[in-house]
Amino acid sequence: MEWSDFLDSVTICDEINVGGRSYADVMNIYREGERFPSLEDVNIALVGIGESRAALNNKNCAKAPDEVRKYFYRLFPNNDDVKIVDMGNIKLGFELADTYVAATAVISELLNRNIVPIIIGGSHDLAYANYLAYETLQQVINIVDVDPVFDIGNSEDDEDHRSYLTKIILHQPNYLFNLTNIGYQSYLLDQQKLKLFNNLFFDAYRLGVLTADIEEVEPIVRNVDMLSVDISAVRQSDAPANENALPNGFYGEQLCRIARYAGMSDRLTSFGIYEINPDFDVRGQTAHLAAQIIWYFIDGYYNRKDDFPSDDVNYLKYTVYSKNVSGDLVFYKSKKSDRWWMEIPCSEQLRERYLHQHMAPCSYKDYLTACQNDIPERLYRIYEKLM
Repeated sequence: MEWSDFLDSVTICDEINVGGRSYADVMNIYREGERFPSLEDVNIALVGIGESRAALNNKNCAKAPDEVRKYFYRLFPNNDDVKIVDMGNIKLGFELADTYVAATAVISELLNRNIVPIIIGGSHDLAYANYLAYETLQQVINIVDVDPVFDIGNSEDDEDHRSYLTKIILHQPNYLFNLTNIGYQSYLLDQQKLKLFNNLFFDAYRLGVLTADIEEVEPIVRNVDMLSVDISAVRQSDAPANENALPNGFYGEQLCRIARYAGMSDRLTSFGIYEINPDFDVRGQTAHLAAQIIWYFIDGYYNRKDDFPSDDVNYLKYTVYSKNVSGDLVFYKSKKSDRWWMEIPCSEQLRERYLHQHMAPCSYKDYLTACQNDIPERLYRIYEKLM
C-alpha cells in the first residue's frame, strides 16, 4: 500500500531537541518533507488519529497525538535496540466512517507485517476501527478495555464514543471471543449493562478490586490481542486532560504498570490510548503521563518471554483433583517467568479451535483456590464460554 495516501507526516520534530539517545533520536519518524520511512525489521509503530467527531463533551481530544509526541520524544528508551517508527497521523475522512476505513487499512497492514501499532487518539470509538483490522486475519481475539464505564449504547447505529462496544459485539462476521473491562466504577454503571456483560460471559473487574492488588491485572492482559485505554480511567488529579475526568480512578503509576503487563503479553498485537484533551491539561501533565504509559508498554514489549505452555521441560505441571468439574484441573508454572496457566477441561475439537483460549493465564492465587476444592472464577468464566 502507499502509506502517504493514508498518513500525514509529523510536523513537530524540529521543536524537540533533547540530545543523547532520546526517542526523537533513535526512532524513524515520518517527517514533513521527507519520504515515508522503511518498515523493514520494525517491531512497533506509533500511529496518531486526530479524530473526535464522535466524542461526547470532549471534542478537542483530536489535538492529542502531537501533544503526546512532544513528551514521548523526550523520553529515553530502556533498550539499546528499539526498532520503532512514527508513521504520523491518519488523514481524516470527509465522514467519520471514512476515517475508520483509513485507520482499519493502516492497522490491518501493520498486523499482517507483525508490527504492533500503538494508536494515539482521538476519541475512544476509534477502537472499533482497530477491531475491524482483525477481520483480515480471520482471527478470534480477546479485547481488554480500560474504562470507568461500559461503552455500550442502545443501538448499533449510535454514533459516539460511549457506544462503540455495541458495534464490536454486533459486527458480523464476529471474531470476538472475549471482552474484558478493567476499572469500571459501579456508581457510573447502569446495572442492566452489567447484566448484559454477564449474560454474554464477558468479564468485568471493579476499580477497587484491582487497585487493592494490581498484580491481578497481569493474567487478565496476558491473553489479550487488543487493549484500549480511555484516559478517564485515571483519576482527575493524575490526568486532568479530559472533559469527562473523574475524581476516582487508577493512579498514573498503576496504569503505567498495566501498560507494561500488556507489553509483556506475547499475544498482544495492538495498543491504543484515547480521549486526551489538551485543552483541559495542566502544564502538559496528562500528555506527559500518556507518553510514560507508552514508554512502559514498549519496555514491556522488549521484555517478552516467548512464554506459553507447550512442553514439559520449561514448565512445572501441577494436577489438582476437583469434584466440581469433569476431570482434574491442570496448572502450569513457567520456569522462565514464574507465570501461571490453567488448562480448561474441554474436547479435543475445542482445543484445536481455541488454541490460546483453552490454556488460560492465571495467578498463583487461582492455583491456591483450586487446592481448596473451589473453582477459580477465571476458569469458570472461560469454561462457560467454551461449553
